[in-house]
Amino acid sequence: MPDDLKKLRWQCRRGMKELDFLLVRFLDQTYLSASTQTQTNFRALLQIEDDLLWAWFLGRSIPPEPELDAIVQHIRSTPVDRS
Repeated sequence: MPDDLKKLRWQCRRGMKELDFLLVRFLDQTYLSASTQTQTNFRALLQIEDDLLWAWFLGRSIPPEPELDAIVQHIRSTPVDRS
């Protein structure tokens, strides 16, 4: 695994299992095949505090930046890999 992916995986580890699941699932299933802009938005998302992220993922609030809202919606719609 490249060092940048290791760093991202570490950043996906949050204080809440549910956030960990959402972020790591996106990293594992989508990140490498995503557009450069989507990858950039994901890295920006990892800089946000957990309480805000959780509110965004639950739909209780919306990120103020359209790019962050786009990646939140993308992650929310990422299907669970059941294999």
